Amino acid sequence: MTHRAAGTPAVHKGPGAAPRAPEIGENTLVIRVMVVEEQGLSRSALRAVLSNENDLEVVGEIGDPGRILRLAERERPDVVVVDVDLTAADTQDVLVLLRERLPRVALLALSGRWTADSLRRALAAGALGLAGTDATPAQFARIVRSVAAGNRVIDPAAAAAVLDPAPNPLTTREREILRAAAEGLPPKEIASRLYLAHGTVRNRMSAILRKTGARNRGEAIRRAQERGWL
Repeated sequence: MTHRAAGTPAVHKGPGAAPRAPEIGENTLVIRVMVVEEQGLSRSALRAVLSNENDLEVVGEIGDPGRILRLAERERPDVVVVDVDLTAADTQDVLVLLRERLPRVALLALSGRWTADSLRRALAAGALGLAGTDATPAQFARIVRSVAAGNRVIDPAAAAAVLDPAPNPLTTREREILRAAAEGLPPKEIASRLYLAHGTVRNRMSAILRKTGARNRGEAIRRAQERGWL
């Protein structure tokens, strides 16, 4: 049910639209926001941006995706802002369950680098909005308000990820090595399978880490898969 001040016309939304936040005061609507972000500095930055707005209140912030449902059920936020690049394998399942248990909560997915895969995962989790980390504070606040009102918001960068995907920087041989690594093969077995020297595999893996911006093999595999490079 939509709460409004006396004399304010009702705004009718489509089916499944998230309601506006509870009314406090005569004409003020405060939107309750929960932030889910693994990186502490990023969480702090998001809290600072949101807390600077009179009509936005951060009611919870966590870095562990496994606690999303418990905190949301306790705090009953209007909007949950979640980093779609969270590394936990079951994050999407948790978000789907969140939407099932709290269907009035609007999910806003955030990413620093939208790809076709991350967009697909966000929509599959039930995200109403897709935003980029390069948005200005004012833009981000507007997106949160719009999503809270039940509107779908798609960041231009997210749409571009599908219409104009980034070129694959990995060579054919690097993709072969990374596919073998994704099967769990150690470097020596990868070298044997691909008829390469062990040192060559090690050097190619270093190049793969550099190109994907990953810190380790597992992260390189995940990033390459998300970006459609494998």
